[in-house]
Amino acid sequence: MDPFQDRVAVVTGGASGIGAALARAFAARGARLALADVDEAALEAAVAAHRDAGTEVLAVPTDVSDRASVARAADRVFDHYGAVHLLCNNAGIFTAGEVVKSPHQDWEYTMAVNFWGVVHGLQAFLPRMLERGEGGHVVNTASMAGLVGMQWLGIYCASKFAVVGVSEALRRELAPHGIGVSVLCPMIVATNINANSERLRPGAVARDEPPPPRPSADAMQGGVKSAEEVARRVVRAIERDEPYVLTHDEQRPILQRRSARLEACFDPERWALDP
Repeated sequence: MDPFQDRVAVVTGGASGIGAALARAFAARGARLALADVDEAALEAAVAAHRDAGTEVLAVPTDVSDRASVARAADRVFDHYGAVHLLCNNAGIFTAGEVVKSPHQDWEYTMAVNFWGVVHGLQAFLPRMLERGEGGHVVNTASMAGLVGMQWLGIYCASKFAVVGVSEALRRELAPHGIGVSVLCPMIVATNINANSERLRPGAVARDEPPPPRPSADAMQGGVKSAEEVARRVVRAIERDEPYVLTHDEQRPILQRRSARLEACFDPERWALDP
């Protein structure tokens, strides 16, 4: 069965950035869409563009950090389409700053969206996907910062490492049910995530002081990929049921260095007692 033709794809954060590119890529393959986003103006514009292109699409204003909001979104999607086959827990925000100097609100905000947003999506949609027994695929958006700890990105790394971990575990759990799981771990992608992260920050987690300075360009490694290229790789990963979606050639040596550091820990001389 084609994983896209006439199948129902839910994309959180679907009004902009990677989410919007995913939605366009799925629609190009014949999928029916349900787009969830907290930015209602951007969501309205994205849905209008899809409808103009002839795509069947449902707009679902959603705050992924709010469990009840995601549950209501799931109800609307299943009431409208009757099924979900592709679930993309993509909504996310970016936080940068030194761990010690970052305000507690940054921890709350980042984990609420990046980690709990994924959990809420899984809890709201997966039970009914399993109940229908039609298979499908889950894509959770993490980051290269979910595979390697990076200076200035400690809070962001914590949220994305959690997404990678739950995705790896979930893949094993869902395999017998014909539902694949991929985790998207990009480096830098050309989106407005930095500006949107602050613009859409709710008052409940507003900072008591100005945001910390952003890391310099030299601190952020790797070239910039388009959201369309990332979406193309996600489509391929779904077709091949790949566990990871990596996006940049620069990721390979970084991951190899991390692997080498772990491998070196098995050197018995490191742990030998002094005579």
